[in-house]
Amino acid sequence: MSDSEPFDIENPDAVAAAAETAVGQCLNVQPDETCVVVTDDRREPIGEALYDAALDVTEEAVIVRYPPGPQHGAEPPAPVAAALKAADVFLAPTSKSLSHTRARSNATEAGARGATLPGITEEVFTTGLDADYDDIAAECETMLEQVEGADEVRVTSPQGTDITFELGDRQWHDDTGIVHEDGDFSNLPAGEVFISPVNANGTYVVDGTIRPHGLLDAGQTVTFEVEDGYITDISDDAIRADVEEAAEQVGRNAYNMAELGIGTNIGVTDLIGSTLLDEKAGGTVHIALGDDAGIGGDNDAPIHMDGVLREPTVYVDGEEIDLPDVQ
Repeated sequence: MSDSEPFDIENPDAVAAAAETAVGQCLNVQPDETCVVVTDDRREPIGEALYDAALDVTEEAVIVRYPPGPQHGAEPPAPVAAALKAADVFLAPTSKSLSHTRARSNATEAGARGATLPGITEEVFTTGLDADYDDIAAECETMLEQVEGADEVRVTSPQGTDITFELGDRQWHDDTGIVHEDGDFSNLPAGEVFISPVNANGTYVVDGTIRPHGLLDAGQTVTFEVEDGYITDISDDAIRADVEEAAEQVGRNAYNMAELGIGTNIGVTDLIGSTLLDEKAGGTVHIALGDDAGIGGDNDAPIHMDGVLREPTVYVDGEEIDLPDVQ
């Protein structure tokens, strides 16, 4: 199923169980809290399941629906942004990601805690929420111990990746799926550590999942050239067109080297074509271009495009580190 297609729930019981995990274990919604579910016309079935689960906990639950955004990272309508900011807890299952938007970051900065579920499907929802999030949190902690305080990270791969990121004083973040404190934020499904670098140079070759293609075929790759923190060449016509469209609005900012992430979800054993789930797969690396203002950077763009590398080797200040092993 593509991001543009509506869908019907095939296994209501599994979806309800996943929604209960999200509302209970992950978000820890309390009876005296307000909870808003923000969804769109193409992800309403997941939104309704989360709304029902929230109503089982608190009477102060609402659902807000709006037309799908034009692309990932695009700002939602003002009433949606206001609803996110006003709630104690939010969940956002949408076809186009709200993770890297001012609306989301403004909400968490105001004290709301929440999770976005961009491009969520029934398969990703039921698979990704059937996980032990305490184990995922432990993997994140182990990875942070290896990368925090580093000056630079180099990533290579057999497909031709060789790129070095300069980190400056930027902070690493972890996405554990445990969202219990005011201002906490996570994707669901969860499982990664990530940073917005201050500079990058080299080449990265995506051989896993990337929009708009989804899961790349065996032997298919997309190559990105990076110089002084900006993408200078993209080998794929469709991806290049998406970035050029964003550049019509913000110019060079669309080509910004936005994110370096390491997957820590050891329960994800196979890539399925969903960026939301595949970028969390233990032992993978994902690299993103475009917006980074929501993850500790300073670049505004209406696009945030992740590409997943299946076979990375990661060096932190010159020393190879251990990546999570899938179960």
